[in-house]
Amino acid sequence: MRKISLFIAIILYGCGGGSSSSNDLTAPIITPPPPPPTNTVPDCTPTTYTNTLYCTSKRQNLNREFYIYIPDDIDTTNSQIPLLFSLHGYTSRAIWNLGYTGFQSIAETEKFIVIYPQGTILASTGETHWNVGGWTVGSTTDDVDYLSSLIDWAYSEYKIDRNRVYSTGMSNGGFMSYHLACNLSYKIAAVASVTGSMTPQTYNSCSPTHPTAILQIHGTADGVVPYYGNSISRAIPTVMDYWEEYNDCEQEIINIIDDVNGDGDGGYLYSYNQCLSDVNLRLYLMTNMGHEWPTNNGQNDIIAANEIWYFLKQYDVNGKINF
Repeated sequence: MRKISLFIAIILYGCGGGSSSSNDLTAPIITPPPPPPTNTVPDCTPTTYTNTLYCTSKRQNLNREFYIYIPDDIDTTNSQIPLLFSLHGYTSRAIWNLGYTGFQSIAETEKFIVIYPQGTILASTGETHWNVGGWTVGSTTDDVDYLSSLIDWAYSEYKIDRNRVYSTGMSNGGFMSYHLACNLSYKIAAVASVTGSMTPQTYNSCSPTHPTAILQIHGTADGVVPYYGNSISRAIPTVMDYWEEYNDCEQEIINIIDDVNGDGDGGYLYSYNQCLSDVNLRLYLMTNMGHEWPTNNGQNDIIAANEIWYFLKQYDVNGKINF
């Protein structure tokens, strides 16, 4: 009987049923989840510019800023106000974009809101940028999320028409406008690019959700974003071919752009028509124009702001608007 009792005691001790110390047990190491990113509502203050506010906020822990132009006498109760993003180029500033693009007078007449967002600093170069791949491939900034949040904020504040949100931009801002058309398609009705293009990353992963009207303005002498492309920028004909195929356009028309300023150069307007949802594509190819935004300063044969707005305004996320 004593042998049996001893045997049972040995079994209990081996199975933890004895009086062994709790120090033999190792508690698992639990790493707490990171805190959620800090996001704040934009805080806006008046500026010396007519009808223009300067706004700051945090988005995903980053300090973000933008200017917003709000025309007089808009009705913020009926959700009929279009919104246009105007995006600066690489190394540039939102306030400079506000100054040279020329949208304010048009917005005042046509009654649409313009937001001029500021890009963040690219760590590898110390320059302002929009994260579109290509030369910005090391960026960790989620600009799609940021601009999407501004659309939501503009609706809550001004009751914008969420079916009529557009984006345009110069250079890197043009790249970003294409990036939005590919990655925020359900919120973006149409886009226009001036001296921009699509990076290989944007081009290869582009996934729009609806036929999208596209306008491109480019110069044959653009040495920064070459018309025929390079390793970080798709050729403009390749970009237009992509959207022509995606929108299933059936007609291409080429018109001559007159030499309005008398410098001996004009250009060509390529129009792609009979597309799905009655959207259209346009390419303004300006002879001997460099990396610049065409304005009414007498040096250009078109005024970019006019061509952009009167093209974009025709469309919403469902296609051509029947006014």
